[in-house]
Amino acid sequence: MAKALLISPSYFIFSVFLVFSYTTIPIFGEEYSYAKTMDLEKMNLPKEKVTHFQLYWQDVVSGSNATSVTVIDALNNSTFFGSVNIIDNSLTVGPNLSSKTVGKSQGLYASTGLEESSLLMVMNFAFTDGKYNGSTFTVVGRNNVNAKVREMPIIGGSGLFRFARGYVLASTYSFSDNGDGTIEYNCYVIHY
Repeated sequence: MAKALLISPSYFIFSVFLVFSYTTIPIFGEEYSYAKTMDLEKMNLPKEKVTHFQLYWQDVVSGSNATSVTVIDALNNSTFFGSVNIIDNSLTVGPNLSSKTVGKSQGLYASTGLEESSLLMVMNFAFTDGKYNGSTFTVVGRNNVNAKVREMPIIGGSGLFRFARGYVLASTYSFSDNGDGTIEYNCYVIHY
């Protein structure tokens, strides 16, 4: 007569767990490669260069042709903390609003200082003229508006500014009683 194989319950549970683990690990442990390191030299990129742009950022908040619109009003304070403006400001070659427009600054700025006038700037400089037509670079940073010169980083770009990096120096050229402002931007863009 055949003898029955007696297995303790804990040994049985351990054995089932072990078999289950070995059969499921390959399924759940499988890794998918969605990124790989590339060699820039093999991408046939041209030599890097630095381009300097001197542009005037025309912030028009007044009148029927405003290019900067407040979408969230400020708290009742002297620094306008909490206000947010959406912008589609002209970038011109000279300080006058009637100067030749070579692009747009599109994005937003938000007042972020409780005790001082500072802005978070998030904007694309989108070129519409000449060699750079259709190309953009992106500026994101803190703008301490009371400082004579403010520095913000260039964090990327598209078109001729693909892989761009650099910085901008902003200084107030003029500011009118109605809130319109002209800001001189000296942009130093490293790109291919």
